[in-house]
This record gives sequence, structure tokens and C-alpha cells, in this order.
Amino acid sequence: MADAREHAIEGHRGTIVVREWPNPRARYLALVVHGYGEHVGRYAEPAKALVAHGAAVFGPDHVGHGRSAGERVVIEDFEDVVADVHRAVGLARSAHPDLPAVMIGHSMGGLIAARYAQLHGAGLAALVLSGPVIGDWELPRRLLALDEIPATPISPASLSRDPGVGAAYAADPLVWHGPMKRPTVEAFARMLDTVSTESRNGGIGQLPLLWLHGADDRLVPLPGSRVGIEELRADETTERIYAGARHEVFHETNQGDVLTDLVHFLDGALAH
Repeated sequence: MADAREHAIEGHRGTIVVREWPNPRARYLALVVHGYGEHVGRYAEPAKALVAHGAAVFGPDHVGHGRSAGERVVIEDFEDVVADVHRAVGLARSAHPDLPAVMIGHSMGGLIAARYAQLHGAGLAALVLSGPVIGDWELPRRLLALDEIPATPISPASLSRDPGVGAAYAADPLVWHGPMKRPTVEAFARMLDTVSTESRNGGIGQLPLLWLHGADDRLVPLPGSRVGIEELRADETTERIYAGARHEVFHETNQGDVLTDLVHFLDGALAH
């Protein structure tokens, strides 16, 4: 696989850095939308599998995340982040104007990708949501009820049964290891409501949807996400729930099975 390279685009609040895993023989585009507190560089293994499958892979670091500009982990309005992702899609399409595009969103990135599909789904061939923050996620309600948000970072052990994943996460200087910030929690609550409301007004219809989730996901519990998946009302939904898996199924001990399921789904979606 060719070495990844970085592009700088203008986002809603300064520079957004977009990573590209190039493929000179690409037959489709894959847009990776990362989760809270992390960065798209953590998706090198899924990107490698996608490139081997025929994708040119692109993914932005969101505002306040990774190598992009902005106060760390502060997102005041997720609609702005969706717009930044749309700019990253434009960058990918400028390099590969005639290829179909799929979007893969993890956790917070699942919320962003779901909203993107509501707004721009006609331009996608498939949507993949991994441990998505959609539906009934109670964390924002619980945190906003407190006078002060506790300084409790994400536990590395909650990510994967592979201890190496947690160790790499804990040592990664581009990962945010501090508390959540109130403007971001408030923005989460608003966007969860927006996605649910817009889903009631009309689902994503014919856009093929793959839902991946760890059965032992304690950061984004499966039952709450199921509410959101049902609200999205895709005509064609494929779900894969992995027994024992934690939050980051792309970094789990059964990663091979997850990536096999992903490319098998994409084969079907791209054949439509």
C-alpha cells in the first residue's frame, strides 16, 4: 500500500487536515469519519484492508482533534463538522470524480456520518456505522445534569479486548486524554435530537446501511444505538453484533472477521 499523505483544507474554524491512503487503481472512495477525542490516523489497519479491496481512502481530523486546528475536543455545532466532512468528500471527489463513495463512521463519527447521510445521502453508495452515537445515548443527559463535568477520561480498556490497543491509545499524543467539555456535550445532545427528528421526517431510504457493534460496548451501549438504527429507517440494513467485543470493533481481537464483513457488505452495495 502506498504511504499515507496529508492534505490541508479550510474548515469552518481553521485548517482541517485530511489523511489519504492512495490507490492508483481505485474503483471506489471510502470516507472514514473518526470518533471523539481521537484522530483518523488510528484507522491505518481498516484503511489498508479497504485499499486492498479497491478503495482510495480519505478521512479528516475533525476540528479540535488530531492535527486539525481548534481548541482540543471543542465542537460547538456538529452541523459545522458535517460541513467539514463534506469539504473532505469534495477533496476526494476532485481526485477521483467518477467513483462511487461510501462513508464509514465510528462512534461520534457515526453520528456525523448519519447526519451526513440525511443531508447528502444521494451522493453515497453505502453507509457504515460502527458503535454509533445515535438514538438513545444517555451520557450527555447525565453529564449536563451535573454542575461540573468530572475529569474522567475514556478508559483505554473499554476500547478493545486487545491490551495493545489500549496501551497505544494511552500513549498517543494526538489523542485527547482529558475530560469532556460542556459545549461539546451540549452539541452532542442537540445533534442526537436533530438526527432523531429528521429520521421521523424521512429515513435514509435506499442507501444500504451496515451497522457494526460490540456486544460488550460500555461506552456506547448497543440498545441505545439500536434505537437510532431503527429511526434511520434504511430500506436495507445489515447488522453485525460481535459477542464479547468492546467499543472499537475495527481494533478488536476479531478484527479480521469485522473487516471481512465490511468488504463483503461493500461488494453488495457497490454492485447495486
